[in-house]
Amino acid sequence: MSDITDRLEEQIAHLTRSVEDLSEVVTRQEEEIVTLNRRVHMLMQREGERDSSGGGAVVLGDERPPHY
Repeated sequence: MSDITDRLEEQIAHLTRSVEDLSEVVTRQEEEIVTLNRRVHMLMQREGERDSSGGGAVVLGDERPPHY
């Protein structure tokens, strides 16, 4: 009976550590997602401002840039 108890306690300790590790990963990913969302929002704002000012042509698909 003690052998089973020891194995179960070992498994519980391993699972507890795994959950803690995964929680840290999720927390880091959440922070990265927040940062990336901020950057995307900032870039969209800049692009919107550039579009409204009429500057900054964008090459789409197979379209050749003007210098060809």
